[in-house]
Amino acid sequence: MAEVYDRWHKSRPGKDDKQCTEHTSKTRKLAPSGEHGKGKRWQVRWRDGSGKQRKENFDKRSMADTRAATVEADLARGLYVDPAAGKESFRAVAERWRTSAAHRPTTASRVERALRNHIYPTFGDRPVAGIRPSEVQAWLKDRSQALAPSTLRVTYAYLVSVLHAAVADGILARNPCERVRLPPKRRTEVVPLPADVVRALIDAAPSWYRSLMLLAAASGLRQGEAFGLEVEHVDFLRREVHVRQQAITPETGEPYLGEPKTHESYRTVPLAKAAVDALAAHLERYPAVETEIEDRTDPRKPRTRKARLLFLNEHRAPIRRDGWAHIWARMITNANRQLAATHERAHAAWVRKGRPDGKQPQLLRVPAGTTMHDLRHFYASLLIKHRENVKTVQKRLGHAKPSITLDTYTHLWPDDEDTTRAAVEAVLGDVPPLCPAKLA
Repeated sequence: MAEVYDRWHKSRPGKDDKQCTEHTSKTRKLAPSGEHGKGKRWQVRWRDGSGKQRKENFDKRSMADTRAATVEADLARGLYVDPAAGKESFRAVAERWRTSAAHRPTTASRVERALRNHIYPTFGDRPVAGIRPSEVQAWLKDRSQALAPSTLRVTYAYLVSVLHAAVADGILARNPCERVRLPPKRRTEVVPLPADVVRALIDAAPSWYRSLMLLAAASGLRQGEAFGLEVEHVDFLRREVHVRQQAITPETGEPYLGEPKTHESYRTVPLAKAAVDALAAHLERYPAVETEIEDRTDPRKPRTRKARLLFLNEHRAPIRRDGWAHIWARMITNANRQLAATHERAHAAWVRKGRPDGKQPQLLRVPAGTTMHDLRHFYASLLIKHRENVKTVQKRLGHAKPSITLDTYTHLWPDDEDTTRAAVEAVLGDVPPLCPAKLA
């Protein structure tokens, strides 16, 4: 219960206490207290949900009465927020949320980077209760100029989660992000790499990575899944690969083995004969060696063990993020040179033939921004081109839900044939084309 007290006068004056000469009351005797004339006169006192006493001072009795009524109502509805808690910095609240959240290692790394690079510079040192919706909206507008739409949405989701945790902890009464509107999402369609570009990337890879590139294009494995493959994960007899873990390559520190991205990422992917033969040739040329690596596939029991990884770097060690970035950039450069040379030969042959059809050979290049993930898109496009259904594509790619597959690749499913026409024809095709003639 919240009550209002007069700080300047004793609540229980004694017989010998003198009457206050500055203030009067019709209901009781006012005897000056030791704080008479010091600070604000009216004080609201209450106990919060934990039983701790709280106080707030006001200049006018009406303001104190209003605050007391508000506190009492909030306590009764379970909506009470401690004013002192709201003075805590956003950074302190966010760090408490970040370190206590059950994030996967890769997600935890992304969260830390997003907070440090994009959220803390604006809100880090601010009292969490002082963040206004208009400020969040302005921050979104500013970050939309620097971040891709998908990255902006993920970063904003972290901000929302931190403030939601503050509401759950009773630090905030409401989340200032509630009425904030994200910039409209521009949907960009995945454009699969042409087959000739994929072949050029495979040919441009160093010999110890060539089968890795072919496997990525022929199985749709994520980069970490391919890096984390061990010899026993490949069934050469049944021509399939089993995804049971992924190699996680942090920005700093050593690579380690972790759980796949989602539960659905644990899967078995059938392999084409070309991919199986390439893996067999790879092992014959580069026999698997035992490499010591930390295994966190069971988060409760991390351990260091020896693994026979299928793919290692040129130093016969687990592939690192920075080393792979240099290798990938060099592969793209070499692939573009190869594509340019192929185009020159095709153009020369076309000229020698007298330009028979008027169609000049087109120069292909590896698109800017291409990553290993584009080989996964290429694999998905092959399945769709050969009319695999959504459920099959989802299962092969290890997507958590079919909606993810559809959102990413729906534009690739062929729609040039009117299958509905054929379906109706199969049922109603024997109906006479004309109505029966009228009887005479």
